[in-house]
Amino acid sequence: MTTPKICMVGSSMVDLISRIPRFPGPGPGETVHGTAFHLGYGGKGSNQAVMAARLGAQVSVVVKLGRDVFGEGTAKNYREQGIDDTYVMFDDERFSGVAPITVDEETGQNAIIVIMGANFGLTPAEVRNARPAIWAADVVMCQLEIPIESSLEAFRVAKERHDPITTIMNPAPAAALPRELLQITDILVPNEVETAMLSGMSVSTVDECIAAAKALQRQGPRSVILTLGERGALVLEGDEPPHHVTAPRVQAVDTTGAGDAFVGSLAYFLAAGKPMVEAAQRAVAIASRSVLKIGTQTSFPYRDEVAELLT
Repeated sequence: MTTPKICMVGSSMVDLISRIPRFPGPGPGETVHGTAFHLGYGGKGSNQAVMAARLGAQVSVVVKLGRDVFGEGTAKNYREQGIDDTYVMFDDERFSGVAPITVDEETGQNAIIVIMGANFGLTPAEVRNARPAIWAADVVMCQLEIPIESSLEAFRVAKERHDPITTIMNPAPAAALPRELLQITDILVPNEVETAMLSGMSVSTVDECIAAAKALQRQGPRSVILTLGERGALVLEGDEPPHHVTAPRVQAVDTTGAGDAFVGSLAYFLAAGKPMVEAAQRAVAIASRSVLKIGTQTSFPYRDEVAELLT
């Protein structure tokens, strides 16, 4: 495979992870004693970028950080991961984005609060200024943890290059998407919750997932890949029949970041020239490996740990 080149225009967060014996509730007011705490570098976009970099891609990021200890640490983390930080920018007014995360230590399931901070300071003009990084890529990834206008500008810039750049939109957290953004999105990658919110349809069964994914496809994206957690992923590529990619059975320790591991791996394999279904199969396998360890980026495997999936 050729060396994949990927540009991520999106978010950077610091994850504040607490492990708990169970989620509090129902209702307000209950205090639950946690069992462990971990600080990690995250944000959907940055997670996806790190996953792709660990597999061997040349990755650049277009992000905005706060001028604080979290921002300084995040910039250092990019360099340590081998990610091009030419377009890492700093906001003099906003604090770095943070994400308090609670993880049920029995099930590995998580609940996340996202405080965007400096991420919402990334402007369309700053994204356009990063055109050299975008045009150097085979794949451009965006999410919805920066202003939608900035994600839209990233895809506009990508489509201005004379030869095609594949655009991947991970619509998380779910929000209404402009028609233009959907039309210049090549691959939309929502999870079940996001699919239900964006389509207004039920996704309780695989057949319902197919119907909802097709409804999203009709809005503009050529392809939709619906991530299904432990059930794998559903691939709708153009006019091809839907393909359900099953996931290996594993005992999850922590599911935090599994979706990002999938998207980052998917981008890597597509940029390397793999067919979409095959890319999704490999990405599901890598995401399944990530739930076997605690943390987000700390759970992502390196290239040598998944060598059999890279040939």
